[in-house]
Amino acid sequence: MFKKISRVVWILSVVSLFTDVASEMLYPVMPIYLKSIGFSIMIIGILEGVAEATAGLSKGYFGKLSDAKGKRLPFVKAGYILSAIAKPMIAIFTHPVWIFFVRTTDRFAKGIRTGARDAILSEEATPETKGTVFGFHRAMDTIGAAIGPAVALVYLYFHPKDYITLFYIAFVPGAMAIITTLLLKEKKAALAPTGQKVSFFSFLKYWKQSPVAYRQLSIGLLLFTLFNSSDVFLLLKAKAAGLNDTHVIGVYIFYNIIYALFAFPVGALADKIGLKRIFLIGIGLFSVVYLGFSINTNLYVFLVLFFIYGLYASATEGVSKAWISNISDSKDTATAIGTFSALQSICTMVASSLAGIIWYSLGAKKLFIMSGVMALVVIGYLWRMKEK
Repeated sequence: MFKKISRVVWILSVVSLFTDVASEMLYPVMPIYLKSIGFSIMIIGILEGVAEATAGLSKGYFGKLSDAKGKRLPFVKAGYILSAIAKPMIAIFTHPVWIFFVRTTDRFAKGIRTGARDAILSEEATPETKGTVFGFHRAMDTIGAAIGPAVALVYLYFHPKDYITLFYIAFVPGAMAIITTLLLKEKKAALAPTGQKVSFFSFLKYWKQSPVAYRQLSIGLLLFTLFNSSDVFLLLKAKAAGLNDTHVIGVYIFYNIIYALFAFPVGALADKIGLKRIFLIGIGLFSVVYLGFSINTNLYVFLVLFFIYGLYASATEGVSKAWISNISDSKDTATAIGTFSALQSICTMVASSLAGIIWYSLGAKKLFIMSGVMALVVIGYLWRMKEK
């Protein structure tokens, strides 16, 4: 399997590893930190939704811009630099407006780089190896997502509730990601510039121009996204069930380890037996997890559920991008992935905001049951769709 992984894919994967060490060092701590400075569950949900929507809309714009300019690396490098700078800034002030600004800036940086980076990954693969390449990238990315919370866990063990220092520590792996991007060079055979003017929402025109299969797949994925709120709510549910900070971060590390271990082999398996088949299995696992979360309060059952959740992520995250890139024209890869990501993040904003409201008004149990049931509906929809 490793023979299918090019030098460029290795470098991009290492960059993602470092970046996720920084991001995921803060991710499980973020809801705990925000609650400690006075944020309510509802406001946290709205914050996460707005942040993800910002990332998504910018993914659409910069994905389209990357295709129009015929360039990839400037967007990749700019995105990683801005992300590294933004993370420590969240600890400077605790005013809600500042928190919203810095958090959305960090996600905006992700929007700048994602479409161009995924286009590079797609260009480094063939239709028969997309699952393997995207799976390998997700695996390396998620190794960072396991290391980050582990660093946070060790630090908080010796310095309980000292969340602010972690935001400054996160700059170190972010800087290492920036340095690693210097090893990348733009290919001479890059896309020719189209000279097309790109407005912020011009990527939406791609929806009408895209293949029918792209729209059919996107509708199913977006429906699923509407009922797939931020992972923050899983961590908050575990916390509400009586787990302490160490246990909450610990199960999140465990989830990322499982995700990292299985993303690469599951991606390779998807190339052999079909991207659609693996993806639907993943959605089924998601349903099991959310229905389980609706009734569980036991630490050991949470471990089982987070294990299954890791399998779900490994079967869907990279596989969905591989599937989208396979049904899109190569000259529109960044636009196709960016457009979907933009629409997905709008749905994520709605999902996370709605999840916060449902949790606040109806309780966590109904929130998780609703998500689990809707995942089964999505399986029924995508089951009828043909894979290219």
